Amino acid sequence: MPRATNAPASRKRRKRTLAKAKGFRGFRSTHFRYAKDAVRKAMLYAYRDRKVRKRTFRNLWVQRINAAARAVGITYSRMMEGLKHAGIEIDRKVLSDLAIQDEAAFAALAAQAKAALEKKAAA
Repeated sequence: MPRATNAPASRKRRKRTLAKAKGFRGFRSTHFRYAKDAVRKAMLYAYRDRKVRKRTFRNLWVQRINAAARAVGITYSRMMEGLKHAGIEIDRKVLSDLAIQDEAAFAALAAQAKAALEKKAAA
């Protein structure tokens, strides 16, 4: 009995990997043996960096909020504490956008945070 190699499935798998490696340089885009490792590594980086992007953006938002908060006379950590005590639930992305786009609204939020902190300190 002849040996069955399942050639159509193997060829399809190789073509799929080489298609993912399109744009890579040298053998990594034309030779399956090297492309499969390159694609595996690229997908690993892509998965990891989707998580890292979220972390990086959060850091950027915190920096923006901190800079804007200091401009109105309060630190980032105190402002976030004050907003929490005031019962204002606003995420850092929106707060950062407010700091850039609408300084008056940001200053009003900062004033509410300061008031909540003073109220907490008095109690």
